[in-house]
Amino acid sequence: MSHVLFSIEDQIATLTLNRPEKLNSVTPEMARAIMTHVQHCNENDQIRAVIITGAGERAFCAGSDIAELDTYDTPWVFRNRPDYCDAIRALRKPAICAINGYALGGGLETAMSCDIRIASDTAKFASPEVKLGWIGGGGMAYMLVHNIGASNAARMLMTGEPVSADTALAWGLVSQVVPHEALQSQAREIAQMIAARPPIAVQTAKTNIRAAYAVPLETAIQYERDLQTICFATQDADEGRRAFKEKRSPVFEGR
Repeated sequence: MSHVLFSIEDQIATLTLNRPEKLNSVTPEMARAIMTHVQHCNENDQIRAVIITGAGERAFCAGSDIAELDTYDTPWVFRNRPDYCDAIRALRKPAICAINGYALGGGLETAMSCDIRIASDTAKFASPEVKLGWIGGGGMAYMLVHNIGASNAARMLMTGEPVSADTALAWGLVSQVVPHEALQSQAREIAQMIAARPPIAVQTAKTNIRAAYAVPLETAIQYERDLQTICFATQDADEGRRAFKEKRSPVFEGR
């Protein structure tokens, strides 16, 4: 049985962590599979959005399988392991995370590596590594501080205690909380809206958002204007303007 499921339907790829008996914790083999699927998503122009979720009722992902950590020969080998969070951040296509339960440790980092996060009302979020004597290593502190602020980040990182879906929503960690049974349909609805947009503009928007984290205001504005100019030169932009004038729905081809 595959521990990472992958499917494509109507220009939307779905990647499902499929190890529910272990709270979808990630093994090195699963990390390599995620990397392979991300590469396929990036290379396949028919894929316009990606949904990432977990199998079962209890968990989205509990992070790395702790039982596997002692299999690394040295801390340096551990440092250079295949990293599934790096893989998710390498996605050029928009990523929607449907958080169906626990998002712990690397599972929380995986969720934060996605562009849009929606959560089941049963979801819980934690950075519990401190309870075991270490800290997160997949961008945990950086992403938490940028998403929920320094004080809330410190509370999560230093206590390791979980927060509820409602708290995550109030802090800005997720965009929406929905009833558990509505999670997948809501994620797909968002993915369908994005898939209907011009793909070059959408991927450029993703690039622009990433840049906004890292550069000063004036540099960010200039970069945004350059990206806008690139988009404006595409056939899709021409089609968008024509469709607006002709009062019809545009047909975008990613050119």
